[in-house]
Amino acid sequence: MDAPSAAAVLHPYWPRDLLIPSYVANDRSMSEILVFLFSVSGIFLLVTWLITGSRGATGGLGTWRRLAVCWFAVCGFIHGVIEGWFSLYYDVIPGDQSFLSQLWKEYSKGDSRYVIADNFTVCMETVTAWLWGPFSFWAVFAFLTNKPYRFVLQLIISLGQLYGAVLYFFTEHRDGYSHSELGHPVYFWFYFVFMNALWVIIPLSLIVDAWRRLSAAQTHTDNTETHKYKTS
Repeated sequence: MDAPSAAAVLHPYWPRDLLIPSYVANDRSMSEILVFLFSVSGIFLLVTWLITGSRGATGGLGTWRRLAVCWFAVCGFIHGVIEGWFSLYYDVIPGDQSFLSQLWKEYSKGDSRYVIADNFTVCMETVTAWLWGPFSFWAVFAFLTNKPYRFVLQLIISLGQLYGAVLYFFTEHRDGYSHSELGHPVYFWFYFVFMNALWVIIPLSLIVDAWRRLSAAQTHTDNTETHKYKTS
């Protein structure tokens, strides 16, 4: 009776008694996976930074605005490709050796909900992949072409990202942080806390920015209409 129990915990995830019968260990190292993730993200960031610096037709984007557009480009990649993969293949990831499946198995050391097809995680990531992924690329296009709705997109995307991140942290908090090795410097603090806190801090700042921009535009519209009314 002890052999099946021992075999049941031959995985790196928490809680240690989690049953993942289809699990196959990665043959890619942590460094290979992280280098891929940050290299591709860096390429998206660099290319977008160069493009935003050469778009004279937009009237010139400031440093803060260029960084915001770079953020949306990276989000488009992460949401659309990385999280898109999870939304399509979440049920086979534990035993799959495709590179992106191995990426998710590595990340799951910080949150094992991703290798057990947790209902909340699947639903949240599916919405993120198929809404905020395309919307992020749309936002990049909108800022590059100076579309009047660009800050509306910024507000919508950032609200969605913030809402998803808050629910992500709060649901795990209510579970007692049982899906990670609490306090582990890499798996808990870097994978689970830091990498997801970005989707709280940055969207929150972009919400405030969009709020100010849209409020200023509405104030200008109100003042213009008042002036027209007084002069008519």
